[in-house]
Amino acid sequence: MIQSVSETAPELLVMAALRLEARALRRGAPELAVLHAGMGPKRALRASRAAAASPAQRLAVAGLCGGLEASQPVGEVVVASEVSVEGGAPVPCEHEGLVAALRARGISARVGPVVSVDHVVRGDEREALRRSGALAVDMESGWLAAAAAGRPFAVLRVVLDAPGREIVRPGVALDAFKAFRRLTEVAPALSEWTGSSLSRSAAPAEPA
Repeated sequence: MIQSVSETAPELLVMAALRLEARALRRGAPELAVLHAGMGPKRALRASRAAAASPAQRLAVAGLCGGLEASQPVGEVVVASEVSVEGGAPVPCEHEGLVAALRARGISARVGPVVSVDHVVRGDEREALRRSGALAVDMESGWLAAAAAGRPFAVLRVVLDAPGREIVRPGVALDAFKAFRRLTEVAPALSEWTGSSLSRSAAPAEPA
């Protein structure tokens, strides 16, 4: 179920797929208006309709992701330069202001494309996505981008796993703890991000 947004119009609305992600964000920045979107494309599309009706001036997606390079460590911060549904047209994302806000807090981030898919990807599928130029993969951002409708839109993700150490393995609980802690640490930068330009691309199409 989608969690309702405060009746007071927020300047920024942050969408998070998991309740644990939403809690981590609020722990780090209690002032954030966070919408629990739910996991996967169907829930993301439903949440995008709710977010589209929000009077918020800016929208963001924040949560965990899968890295597409074996060298990506747990807790690496990824800020999207663009998001896309696998095989679809990319939607440009604001990133310079968010990266600057992170840098001001002593947090480094990598900037690159984020691709959204409708299932957990492993092995060869991750390699194919990496070859497409993407830096990280998730299951929501490309569909949640539909909510922006011309408003500044950003995506901030924290790497949980990567090729060679994917999510179904011993030790993932400790890695999840580290990733959620990192998400809490980066949350204040979302409040400090100032959107400057508008998202201009059309929203991705709903999957069949």
